[in-house]
Parts: sequence; structure tokens; C-alpha cells
Amino acid sequence: MSWLSEEPDMTISNDDGLISLKEIGRIVANTLEAMGKALEPGMTTSELDQIGRKLLEAAGARLAPELAYAFPGATCISVNEEIAHGIPGTRRIERGDLVNIDVSAEKNGFFADTGASFAVPPVTRSIERLCRDGRRAMWTGLRQVGAGKPIADIGQAIGTFARKNGYSLVRNLASHGVGLSLHEEPTEIATWPDASERRIMSDGLVFTVEPFLSLGAEWAEDGDDPWTLYSSPKAPTVQYEHTVVATRNGPLIVTMAG
Repeated sequence: MSWLSEEPDMTISNDDGLISLKEIGRIVANTLEAMGKALEPGMTTSELDQIGRKLLEAAGARLAPELAYAFPGATCISVNEEIAHGIPGTRRIERGDLVNIDVSAEKNGFFADTGASFAVPPVTRSIERLCRDGRRAMWTGLRQVGAGKPIADIGQAIGTFARKNGYSLVRNLASHGVGLSLHEEPTEIATWPDASERRIMSDGLVFTVEPFLSLGAEWAEDGDDPWTLYSSPKAPTVQYEHTVVATRNGPLIVTMAG
């Protein structure tokens, strides 16, 4: 399922807009944090999703996947070979699983999007390192964000980090604009080196940075349902995501828990 939009890009131009964006950013970040803490062997992905649904609704937010795409869940929960857009259901989480949780929501007309991967103990040293470096890869990209800077710097920096540390990057799951809709311009922001990228970040541009770092996968492939994407070649893969505003002072991350 393609989550692309022809909406114009979202730029924050006043304090009221930024306050609203920060509010929904904090809501999705707090929800993600709480879901990560609640994650335990034996629970189903549907039970984990219900925790997210209740928290988002209690905060007055609307569930973006349902709202924008009629997705069958409040959040996307992907386990092991599933790397994105996993449908919450009867699958039970087991010890050693690698679980990605992606949380997005809307409030007062503003959308924010965040995600993280969680390894359920006991975990191998290689998976522990993959999770650590997945966060490092995201932050490597975030540090390239700023008004007037080339968008291509993000993918270039992440690509250098991945290559130096022996990882691959999934190259058909990109970052994207967000703000007044869940997916909007600029679409297809590569988190890998892209020589064709010529766009420049405008002041106040809102988008995600969300690399998919892997121990061998280079692509996301469709599965049997219209939503779930799988690693190809099959390999452990993590995703970490923040919503960020490009400013003259660098990146302003709005999806921070607190």
C-alpha cells in the first residue's frame, strides 16, 4: 500500500502552528514510549495496539492511519520479518522478537509521526547493536536538518554511517513531509545516498527522518495483505523516526516524550 500524497508541503510560519505541532508531537511520543514499556512476551499485537488507541484518544487525538487511509488499527505494529505497516492482530509477541511500533495522530488539524523498534529480551548482541545503531543512524540524519541545507545531505550522512558500520539500508521506504496531513510534500526523502536529489530545506519545513537500518535487507516487499511490508532479502531490520522542523538554527524535533 502506497502512503503518498499530493498535498503541498507544510511549513510552520507562526507560533500558534508550532505550539499545535509540538502538542501532537508530544502526544504521539508519549504514546510510543508507553507502548514500548508495556511490550512483553505473551501479549498480542492487538492488545498492544489497544494501549496506544486508549492513550491517543484520551489525549484528544485522532488516529492518523485510520483517519487518512482506513488502516485496520490505531498504530502500525511490525514483528521480525515484517518491517512496516504491520496490522495489529492475534500474533503473540515472543521472547527475542524485534517489534517496530509506528505511532501517528492528528489534533487541531496538525499531524505528527514517530516510531521505534524494540527488542524483546533475551536478545543477541548483534540485535542489541542493531537497535543502538538504528537510533544513531536516525540522529545522524537529523543533524543534517536546517533551513537552506540540501535534503540530499540527510541520506548521504546516513549512507556513510551505514556503510562504515556494516549495515544495509532499505531503499524503497523513505521519509516524508508531514504536518497538515500524514503524508505530504516533500515526498520520497531518501534516507540513503541519492545523487538525483536537488531539493533544499525551506525555513519551517516539517518532515520525518526515518531510516530503515538492516543486517542485509535492501527492499521492502508486499505480503499477502494490502498493508504489511517485509524485508528483502529477509534480515533483521529496525526503524526509528522523528518528526522535525527545519529552522535557521538547525533541527527542531517535535516528537519528544515529556
